[in-house]
Amino acid sequence: MRPLALYLPQFHTFPENDEWWGEGYTEWSAVRKAKPLYAGHDQPRVPEGGEYYDLSDETGTTLKAQAELAKKYGIYGFVFYHYYFTGHKLMERPGEILLSHPEIDTRYCFCWANETWTRAWYGRMEDVLIRQEYGKEDDWKAHFDYLLPFFKDERYIKQDGKPMLCIYRTYDIDQLPEMRKCFDAWAREAGFPGIYLVGGRTAQGRDERAICDAYYYFEPGYSLKKDLEVAGKLMYNVSTAVRQGYNRVFHKEILERRIPIERIYKAIVSREYGADEYPGIIARWDNTPRRGYKGLVYTGAAPKKFKETLCKLNEKISTDSFVFINAWNEWGEGAMLEADTCEGYAYLEAVNECVR
Repeated sequence: MRPLALYLPQFHTFPENDEWWGEGYTEWSAVRKAKPLYAGHDQPRVPEGGEYYDLSDETGTTLKAQAELAKKYGIYGFVFYHYYFTGHKLMERPGEILLSHPEIDTRYCFCWANETWTRAWYGRMEDVLIRQEYGKEDDWKAHFDYLLPFFKDERYIKQDGKPMLCIYRTYDIDQLPEMRKCFDAWAREAGFPGIYLVGGRTAQGRDERAICDAYYYFEPGYSLKKDLEVAGKLMYNVSTAVRQGYNRVFHKEILERRIPIERIYKAIVSREYGADEYPGIIARWDNTPRRGYKGLVYTGAAPKKFKETLCKLNEKISTDSFVFINAWNEWGEGAMLEADTCEGYAYLEAVNECVR
């Protein structure tokens, strides 16, 4: 298999974050402020060596080090989240810095994270920060033109010669058939056979239209919402409701949502995958740095369990299939392969042992 690690380019300051969340805000701000919410809850998580890196470093030092680690431990490439709102870009600098440093030895592609931004971290979904809109053909052309230099990069991941573009929520784009047709035409004009479009299957849904070349499962959300066993889902819903009620009645802040990670792993390995379906998997998950007691922890996560599940996937999927790992560096969600002071490089070692 070819493991791809989803990559969050948020670890640097930019004007919109300063405006929305406070001067100097980055993902590290939430990570540093995290607190343990129950006995044995290991928070805050600290990156190995205390390396709270800055991805806006024009030298590309951090990106180079990450690329070397990924290659050493069997990661095929990175899937950089791409934030594009009808011409308005957010968190684009790390990708642009990578493009400007061809000596950084890594494969990569983009995943258009096409969501409206709200204050969801604080339970305020109605408070819109920037709305995702898609525009018309001129807007699509501007978007394609921005992506084209990346597509032309020899390091950019291609399938059958086609640049691979993932879209998180294809089902939100009503005009995706027309947009896809235009992107294919412009790609051919640029010398490619077309675009290799990969749509996400997420907790919110899946696109039933025959538009994409392939699909990837975004975990753990898909399995939690769509594919848990009845007993497991009932137990999760009841226990969550009980804790929420307790907090409301007694004005407490105990962690409201927990679920054994084995239930997600079981769903992932029990599923049959078609030739055009790419599995997803998490190493671990704890988004309390972002959401506090309203967060969700997948309990029992351990490198050994992750390795066993990944190796089972490797045995059942087709040769050279991609596997989407969530994530390389989602520190605010506790979903990272990167080393921390608690478990070191154990999750990366698990990938390496499985792949090698």
